[in-house]
Amino acid sequence: MSSMIHFWLHIFLPTLSPILLSKRHISIQRQLADLEKLAFVTEGDFDSASSLNSDNLDAGNKQACPLCPKEKFRACNSHKLHRHLQNLHWKVSVEFEGYRMCICHLPCRPVKPNIIGEQISSKMGAHYHCIICSATITRRTDMLGHVRRHVNKGETKSTYIAASAAKPPNEILKEADTDVQVCPNYSVPQKTDSYFNPKMKLNRQLIFCTLAALAKERKPLECLDAFGATGIMGLQWAKHLGNAVKVTINDLNENSVTLIQENCHLNKLKVVVDSKEKEESDDIPEEGEENFGNIKVTKMDANVLMHLRSFDFIHLDPFGTSVNYLDSAFRNIRNLGIVSVTSTDISSLYAKAQHVARRHYGCNIVRTEYYKELAARIVVAAVARAAARCNKGIEVLFAVALEHFVLVVVRVLRGPTSADETAKKIQYLIHCQWCEERIFQKDGNMVEENPYRQLPCNCHGSMPGKTAIELGPLWSSSLFNTGFLKRMLFESLHHVHAPSNLNKQGKRRNNDKPPNLAKRLKTDVILNILPFYYNIHRHSIKGMNMPKLKKFLCCLSQAGFRVSRTHFDPMGVRTDAPLIQFKSILLKYSTPTYTGGQSEGHVQPASEDTVADTVEMSVNDKAEASGCRRR
Repeated sequence: MSSMIHFWLHIFLPTLSPILLSKRHISIQRQLADLEKLAFVTEGDFDSASSLNSDNLDAGNKQACPLCPKEKFRACNSHKLHRHLQNLHWKVSVEFEGYRMCICHLPCRPVKPNIIGEQISSKMGAHYHCIICSATITRRTDMLGHVRRHVNKGETKSTYIAASAAKPPNEILKEADTDVQVCPNYSVPQKTDSYFNPKMKLNRQLIFCTLAALAKERKPLECLDAFGATGIMGLQWAKHLGNAVKVTINDLNENSVTLIQENCHLNKLKVVVDSKEKEESDDIPEEGEENFGNIKVTKMDANVLMHLRSFDFIHLDPFGTSVNYLDSAFRNIRNLGIVSVTSTDISSLYAKAQHVARRHYGCNIVRTEYYKELAARIVVAAVARAAARCNKGIEVLFAVALEHFVLVVVRVLRGPTSADETAKKIQYLIHCQWCEERIFQKDGNMVEENPYRQLPCNCHGSMPGKTAIELGPLWSSSLFNTGFLKRMLFESLHHVHAPSNLNKQGKRRNNDKPPNLAKRLKTDVILNILPFYYNIHRHSIKGMNMPKLKKFLCCLSQAGFRVSRTHFDPMGVRTDAPLIQFKSILLKYSTPTYTGGQSEGHVQPASEDTVADTVEMSVNDKAEASGCRRR
């Protein structure tokens, strides 16, 4: 008797009180046999309680579909009903944790009536019932996305009920003397509204030093963190720079805006909520009252906010590419202001998704040994084109590319003359796919008959077919401003690394500069004019032991070439030496790899002709090997 009552409740669950609506719908079953058990009713008696008796369990009686009205599917024999349930309901179901959400044709979902002539027809549409919430979804693809959003937010059947009963407390983290309250799953962007990545600490420190250096030029600065999330970056600006900055933290998500306001109170900072209903007179401070250092929190689309207001400093850090916000950023940026762009779409910038790079940046790109600097120049080129469209030019202050982000910081120069000069620095790159030699195309409107002649290598003459590819458009000028980097270094010593200057007794050292600061500030350390670099491991000679990197840099310098290291690659060498000279010097100071039976001794240096022949043979061997792999 109890089993019959339980079965009866499942049959008429949609007609019961709203308290029972939280239970599972009859279209959600584990097996097809469970769905067939709901069909043991006779034709015409599907809605009556008297039909549920032992006589109706006979196989000879006709059975109606429990998920279709009798106008759509009339009662039939068991084998036909089994085929109907399997083909029209079970095969198109959505699976979740062992359950199947079958498609339902019952009048559970209100449908707008269609007026045909003078008659009104109310055609009921098929739909799915969500196992987690009470939503009804019409399309199967929409139902899959609906369930996926529940899973991404951690809302499964068990955890969703527990979360509604008791909300877990937020965790409080500390970074650079700034407390920030983060939500659960704060490091997973798909599972939280306010994303906080502890690995981006270096990125935040670089941007803070940039703003601190800009604050020495003029005060106060109107600063914008366009994608606040937890608000950690804007909080650090306001807390350490004080009245020198007027910070605005923006986010479109309501939960993020609430969390930013709580973090402001947590750090004892005054919050000014910017609402559309607020009158203009409320924004004007009273006489003798200072609102410098206050944080203005806005809930607005970043493009709309940057169109409405002017700023001296704008930081863009969306989840992915920033190209959708560059035009708005340069629309109202003040003269000599700074725009910093953080791009985390490294799959496209590092040539793992070339079609995405072509779609977002309009750039043709392949994987090279200097792919990190190539990614930085792609982002700078996109920034330069956006600035030129607004009749503004840019000066690149610095550009870095680490393992999971690319940071570009530029200064804005107003005027069409600066815009024209900036546009001239966007060029295409000719890259040899055999030896990885590269050079920017020469300026001019005339079409060159043989563009391979611009390359210093002779791969096209010694090998048939096309050996080079055109990459770009890229930024061809400098990526670093040495003077601005010096000022950033001094600001980092004052703000970021100030606690490290204390000794064990708690006293500050006499000299604030580290011992190697003088070496860092040499103007010839950073060769910001030379584009790209060579990796000594990539161009090592087979069967030879390479010299140490410092020794090799000294050898290149003694040979009369400009040379420097680069942060893009720990084993990269930035030099104006062509590749043939680079490999020649590398071979000259390399030692053969000795086997077990040989004794070590002094190796006589080879002649220049022998070195050149060996380098050419090595290049040809690698070209043939790569040609075999391509075939």
